[in-house]
Amino acid sequence: MPRTIYATPDDAEQAFYEALSRGDLEAMMNVWSEDEEVVCVQPGGSRFTGLASIREAWRQLFASGMKIKVRISHPIKTQAMLLSVHCVLEHVNIEGDDTIAPPMIATNVFSRGAQGWQMILHHTSPAPDTEGLLLQDTPRIVH
Repeated sequence: MPRTIYATPDDAEQAFYEALSRGDLEAMMNVWSEDEEVVCVQPGGSRFTGLASIREAWRQLFASGMKIKVRISHPIKTQAMLLSVHCVLEHVNIEGDDTIAPPMIATNVFSRGAQGWQMILHHTSPAPDTEGLLLQDTPRIVH
Protein backbone atom coordinates (compact mmCIF):
# COMPACT_ATOMS: atom_id res chain seq x y z
CA MET A 1 0.00 0.00 0.00
CA PRO A 2 1.59 3.31 -1.01
CA ARG A 3 2.00 5.80 1.82
CA THR A 4 -0.37 8.73 1.93
CA ILE A 5 1.38 12.07 2.24
CA TYR A 6 -0.43 14.33 4.69
CA ALA A 7 -0.09 18.01 3.76
CA THR A 8 -0.99 19.24 7.25
CA PRO A 9 -0.89 17.85 10.78
CA ASP A 10 -4.69 18.22 10.82
CA ASP A 11 -4.89 15.87 7.81
CA ALA A 12 -2.74 13.30 9.62
CA GLU A 13 -4.80 13.63 12.80
CA GLN A 14 -8.06 13.16 10.90
CA ALA A 15 -6.64 10.05 9.17
CA PHE A 16 -5.57 8.68 12.59
CA TYR A 17 -9.07 8.97 14.06
CA GLU A 18 -10.71 7.63 10.88
CA ALA A 19 -8.42 4.58 10.95
CA LEU A 20 -9.25 4.08 14.64
CA SER A 21 -12.99 4.24 13.94
CA ARG A 22 -12.70 1.76 11.05
CA GLY A 23 -10.33 -0.57 12.90
CA ASP A 24 -8.02 -0.33 9.88
CA LEU A 25 -4.50 -1.35 10.90
CA GLU A 26 -2.81 -0.43 7.61
CA ALA A 27 -4.43 3.00 7.52
CA MET A 28 -3.46 3.50 11.18
CA MET A 29 0.18 2.62 10.55
CA ASN A 30 0.25 4.85 7.47
CA VAL A 31 -0.20 7.86 9.77
CA TRP A 32 2.83 6.95 11.89
CA SER A 33 6.35 8.11 11.12
CA GLU A 34 8.76 5.36 10.15
CA ASP A 35 11.17 6.69 12.79
CA GLU A 36 11.83 4.05 15.46
CA GLU A 37 11.51 6.64 18.22
CA VAL A 38 7.70 6.80 17.92
CA VAL A 39 5.65 6.37 21.11
CA CYS A 40 2.04 5.41 21.80
CA VAL A 41 0.28 5.31 25.16
CA GLN A 42 -3.26 3.96 25.01
CA PRO A 43 -5.67 4.78 27.85
CA GLY A 44 -4.84 2.77 30.94
CA GLY A 45 -2.24 0.87 28.95
CA SER A 46 1.46 0.54 28.63
CA ARG A 47 3.87 2.75 26.75
CA PHE A 48 4.70 1.26 23.36
CA THR A 49 7.85 2.42 21.60
CA GLY A 50 8.89 1.66 18.04
CA LEU A 51 6.74 0.76 15.06
CA ALA A 52 6.65 -2.98 15.72
CA SER A 53 5.24 -2.66 19.24
CA ILE A 54 2.81 0.10 18.23
CA ARG A 55 1.57 -2.00 15.30
CA GLU A 56 1.05 -4.98 17.61
CA ALA A 57 -0.86 -2.89 20.18
CA TRP A 58 -3.24 -1.57 17.51
CA ARG A 59 -3.54 -5.03 15.93
CA GLN A 60 -4.66 -6.49 19.25
CA LEU A 61 -7.16 -3.71 19.86
CA PHE A 62 -8.65 -4.02 16.36
CA ALA A 63 -8.69 -7.84 16.57
CA SER A 64 -10.97 -7.57 19.62
CA GLY A 65 -13.74 -6.52 17.23
CA MET A 66 -14.63 -3.54 19.41
CA LYS A 67 -15.93 -0.66 17.27
CA ILE A 68 -14.63 2.62 18.65
CA LYS A 69 -15.93 6.00 17.56
CA VAL A 70 -13.96 9.05 18.67
CA ARG A 71 -14.94 12.67 18.29
CA ILE A 72 -12.34 15.25 19.24
CA SER A 73 -12.99 18.71 20.63
CA HIS A 74 -11.32 21.61 22.43
CA PRO A 75 -8.05 21.47 20.49
CA ILE A 76 -5.04 23.40 21.65
CA LYS A 77 -2.41 23.37 18.91
CA THR A 78 1.18 24.53 18.87
CA GLN A 79 2.91 24.42 15.52
CA ALA A 80 6.40 25.22 14.32
CA MET A 81 7.96 24.60 10.95
CA LEU A 82 8.69 20.89 11.53
CA LEU A 83 6.70 19.97 14.64
CA SER A 84 3.05 20.24 15.67
CA VAL A 85 1.56 19.38 19.07
CA HIS A 86 -2.19 18.93 19.45
CA CYS A 87 -3.83 18.52 22.85
CA VAL A 88 -7.46 17.49 22.40
CA LEU A 89 -10.36 16.02 24.28
CA GLU A 90 -11.48 12.64 22.97
CA HIS A 91 -15.14 11.73 23.31
CA VAL A 92 -15.16 7.94 22.96
CA ASN A 93 -18.18 5.79 22.19
CA ILE A 94 -18.07 2.01 21.97
CA GLU A 95 -20.60 0.57 19.53
CA GLY A 96 -23.36 -1.22 21.43
CA ASP A 97 -22.62 0.61 24.70
CA ASP A 98 -24.96 3.51 25.48
CA THR A 99 -22.83 4.72 28.40
CA ILE A 100 -21.69 8.32 28.04
CA ALA A 101 -18.11 8.24 29.19
CA PRO A 102 -16.27 11.35 30.35
CA PRO A 103 -13.81 12.73 27.80
CA MET A 104 -10.22 11.60 27.69
CA ILE A 105 -7.23 13.89 27.22
CA ALA A 106 -4.99 13.14 24.26
CA THR A 107 -1.75 14.59 23.03
CA ASN A 108 -0.84 14.00 19.39
CA VAL A 109 2.57 15.07 18.12
CA PHE A 110 3.40 15.25 14.42
CA SER A 111 6.67 15.86 12.62
CA ARG A 112 7.12 17.13 9.10
CA GLY A 113 9.56 15.46 6.79
CA ALA A 114 9.98 14.33 3.21
CA GLN A 115 6.83 12.19 3.58
CA GLY A 116 4.69 15.08 4.83
CA TRP A 117 3.27 15.25 8.34
CA GLN A 118 3.40 12.02 10.36
CA MET A 119 2.55 11.08 13.92
CA ILE A 120 5.45 10.53 16.29
CA LEU A 121 3.50 10.38 19.57
CA HIS A 122 -0.05 9.61 20.67
CA HIS A 123 -0.84 9.64 24.38
CA THR A 124 -4.36 9.28 25.75
CA SER A 125 -5.30 9.18 29.40
CA PRO A 126 -8.47 9.54 31.45
CA ALA A 127 -9.13 13.08 32.63
CA PRO A 128 -8.82 13.27 36.42
CA ASP A 129 -11.38 16.10 36.60
CA THR A 130 -13.80 16.79 33.78
CA GLU A 131 -15.77 19.64 35.37
CA GLY A 132 -13.62 22.48 34.02
CA LEU A 133 -12.44 20.76 30.84
CA LEU A 134 -15.45 21.56 28.71
CA LEU A 135 -15.74 25.15 29.91
CA GLN A 136 -12.30 26.26 28.74
CA ASP A 137 -12.07 28.69 25.86
CA THR A 138 -11.01 26.69 22.83
CA PRO A 139 -9.92 26.05 20.14
CA ARG A 140 -6.57 27.76 20.42
CA ILE A 141 -3.71 27.74 17.98
CA VAL A 142 -0.34 28.89 19.26
CA HIS A 143 2.44 29.67 16.80
